[in-house]
Amino acid sequence: MRITEIEAIEVRLPEVKDKASSAQDACIIKIHTDEGIVGIGEVDSSAHVAKAVVEAPLSSSIASGLGHLLMGMNPLDIEVINEKLYQRSFYYGRRAVVVHTIGGIDMALWDIAGKYYRQPIYQLLGGAFHKKFRAYASDLFGHDGKVTCEKAKRWVDQGFTAVKFGWKPMGESEEIDLDLVEGARLGVGDENDILIDAGCCWDTKTAKIRAKQFEQYRILWLEEPLEQDNLDGYKELSQVSNIPIAAGEGEAGIHAWRDLIERGGIDIAQIDLARNGFTTARKVADMAESRGLRVVNHFYSTPINLAAGLHWLATRKSAFVFEYCVEETPIRTQLTRQEIKAIDGFVTVPEEPGLGVELNEEIVSRYRVG
Repeated sequence: MRITEIEAIEVRLPEVKDKASSAQDACIIKIHTDEGIVGIGEVDSSAHVAKAVVEAPLSSSIASGLGHLLMGMNPLDIEVINEKLYQRSFYYGRRAVVVHTIGGIDMALWDIAGKYYRQPIYQLLGGAFHKKFRAYASDLFGHDGKVTCEKAKRWVDQGFTAVKFGWKPMGESEEIDLDLVEGARLGVGDENDILIDAGCCWDTKTAKIRAKQFEQYRILWLEEPLEQDNLDGYKELSQVSNIPIAAGEGEAGIHAWRDLIERGGIDIAQIDLARNGFTTARKVADMAESRGLRVVNHFYSTPINLAAGLHWLATRKSAFVFEYCVEETPIRTQLTRQEIKAIDGFVTVPEEPGLGVELNEEIVSRYRVG
């Protein structure tokens, strides 16, 4: 079997708002083979830039666009392909969007492998410790605690027993920060869980104060309280916080992850499959779990990434909860023909070959750019 074509498809809503949501655009990867098997993947990054990374021509032997490097290769040679893409792009890559794009390609290759072997991806990864996860509704904060409370009640009424809120306006003041978290706790009730994503908004000293102040609200974890490159701050915070510290959604590739795990001292590693792919995510999780960390998925984009996260997290022994983005956009909910719904607060791993989802070509065409 050989790769005959790779497509990088940018989809985008007519209006993209200035907010922390990846459910407004996406770069979809489609890899075609001479046996008629087509694999799909997703890059959660700047969709326009990721598309360029695939389509860019050869600049030099170490600064190549990724697409033409794949042509003629056996898509089942996944490890070999990953290494080739990394080595042939390291002059402008090694981190961020180039590694994100390699991850999206890797996802599509695993989709091909699953279809070729007629197995769900989790089976090819070694089997499932879990087939079903408690999902937490992942949403953005309301503009104050009252609105956040009402949003939380909505998701609990829909069956979720855990809700996460994040990003603005957290970080604007102590009063606002406490109001938001109190609203979230009141909304979910005492019997359910809340998770707080600070959106990288504080300096180290402030984060230490907030972690102490938030203890009364019994939050399941405090996510990305510091800028992603403040590794020394993460280490200092993790050593004093009684609340588990979670981070990693912005990390891509084994080297960036090693820095966060070893220097940052976090408690929970949040791995996004649409920024790392299955091959790297498996290696990162092995490294994290060997050091006593728990691993979870990060997901705030399309159903492709939702399916990938389920297959990967199913294979991780330390997994205990699943991020379920509740953003209500066509790109989030309609991009695949199959909709993976949270039922009574739980999501189930697909059993069909590969990812177990197929593109809804009508929706792709409707929101396709170019």
